[in-house]
Formats: sequence, C-alpha cells, structure tokens
Amino acid sequence: MIEVKGATKIYDKTTVAVRDIDLKINKGDFVFLVGPSGSGKSTLIRLLMREERPTEGEIYVAGKEIGGMPDSKVPFHRRVVGTVFQDFKLLPNKTVFENIAFALEVIGHPRHVVESQVPKVLKLVGLASKGDRYPRQLSGGEQQRVSVARAFVNRPLILLADEPTGNLDPATSVGIMRLLDRINRTGTTVVMATHDHAIVDAMRRRVVELERGRIVRDDSRGVYEGLRTMEVPAVPANGQTDASTSELAADESLPDGTPMSLESDIGMGNA
Repeated sequence: MIEVKGATKIYDKTTVAVRDIDLKINKGDFVFLVGPSGSGKSTLIRLLMREERPTEGEIYVAGKEIGGMPDSKVPFHRRVVGTVFQDFKLLPNKTVFENIAFALEVIGHPRHVVESQVPKVLKLVGLASKGDRYPRQLSGGEQQRVSVARAFVNRPLILLADEPTGNLDPATSVGIMRLLDRINRTGTTVVMATHDHAIVDAMRRRVVELERGRIVRDDSRGVYEGLRTMEVPAVPANGQTDASTSELAADESLPDGTPMSLESDIGMGNA
C-alpha cells in the first residue's frame, strides 16, 4: 500500500527534515507517527500526500511512485489519499455540505454523485442535521468532523491525519479518534502524526517513532514513549475496554447500524 525507500528531504540545501526513511505500511494498517516537534512527522505526511517531493529516494503509494510524479498527475493521487489537518482548513464562505461536496466536485464527480454521497458521509460523522451550517457556527470538534468527512467522502484507500486532535480538548479528541478507528475498520489505511500520548497509549496500534528525521522505533502494538514501567491499558480487537478507554472502542457500522463499506458508486480514482 505504502512503501518508502531511502527517502530524504532537504530544505534550503542544508536543513534535513527526514533522512534515509525506509517504511512499509500495508493495506488496512493504522499507524501512529510520533516524536518531538521537528522530528519529521509532518514532513513525512506531506511527502505521502505529494505536497513535497523527496530530495532522494522513492515513495510508492498504491503501487505508483509519487516522488517523480508530474504535477498534472497529483489530482489523481489525491483521489487515493485523503488528508485531515490540525487546523481543519475549511472554506469559511461555504456550508458544511458545500465544503464536503467541493472535495468531489474538484475531481470531476457529477452532481448526482455529490448529492448521493455527501449526506451519507455527514451521517457517518454524526452531522446529518448540520449540512447547512457554516464553519463559524460549529464547535472545534464538529469542524474536525467535517474535515474528516471531506477527506473520506471519496472513499480513499489511505487517510493521512496530521495532528488531527492538536486543537481539541481530550473528550472531543476521543470522538475524533473513534471516528478514525471506525474508518480504519472498513479497510482504509490510516497514518496519523500526533503528540497525544494518551490516545496512542490507549489504542495500542502500530507506532513509528521519528527523531531528528530518522525512524528510531517501529512497534506493532506500541505506546508513545516505548517501553514503560507502568502497564498501559490496551484496546482489544473485540473493542471491549475498561472505563478509561471505552470511548475509543469502535464498531463497524453507521449510527443507524448499517455496516460501513468501502464499496460505493464513487470511483476510487486509481487512474
């Protein structure tokens, strides 16, 4: 699904953001990228979404090498990869419905597809009744749910999230993580950069730690800071947890119980 081979990114000929990154992420993985500020997490996200080109190395996403991809092909890549940002990046002069619809319209989907798919994804993120609201009328958590909906409406194979809970309070952050977990359980690969120790420790997913632009740890069911002397509660595969992590348990259905699926009448855009 994702394979990074010897990727290095250098800015201004002297500033090394990431160096010699080798990383393989399989379909359906949920991967946390952790590390201090400036460790290279956000740079790696930008490389995967092809906002940046690597200075050296190769990056394969869904079987295509994207480092040397011409700019004209980037929109096709963005059909495969959805992105959620810390600061939401919503269009303030558009409604919730219009913000999500824009993600489909910009890649050429006809109006009937937009009108069919936007309500479905609004229902998924729990905002079915707020399609006519503007971003300024929403809470921070609701704005981030719109951001997730916009990233997922095209049913991408991969969802990249760069500090999606960074501007949210702990309770709201849990709701966003529960949503990302549900999306991951449909088969979508999720790669998330974060500083949130509590979420990483509770979910016990794959953890890739960066330091000074290099990968220094890759744990299949890790915690934020590697080995701990204190036992950290995990979220088992069956979703049953104790009270401290129960909000991070997730199911695989829409709010009305309808199973979630990657199958839809929206093309995956693998061209």
